[in-house]
Amino acid sequence: MRCAVSSSSGQVLANGKLFIQTDEDGDLVLVFQTDRGTIIPGGKVDGNGDLTEASQELFRSFFRAWGMSGITLTAQSSSR
Repeated sequence: MRCAVSSSSGQVLANGKLFIQTDEDGDLVLVFQTDRGTIIPGGKVDGNGDLTEASQELFRSFFRAWGMSGITLTAQSSSR
């Protein structure tokens, strides 16, 4: 899924894709990869598919990456 990460002032910090990958333990993890190739890991996806904890961890990783809170992740639609 194509996404943009923006600051609270509206500045786009990164464009990239949001996806789920399997980690070395076989768990599913929510991940954001920027168009420049930086991987920002989120948390593990619950067994029932709930992304709440995984997305909360992803936003904590955004804070560590950019040093700011109030970040917005927006999905971008495509006409393809």
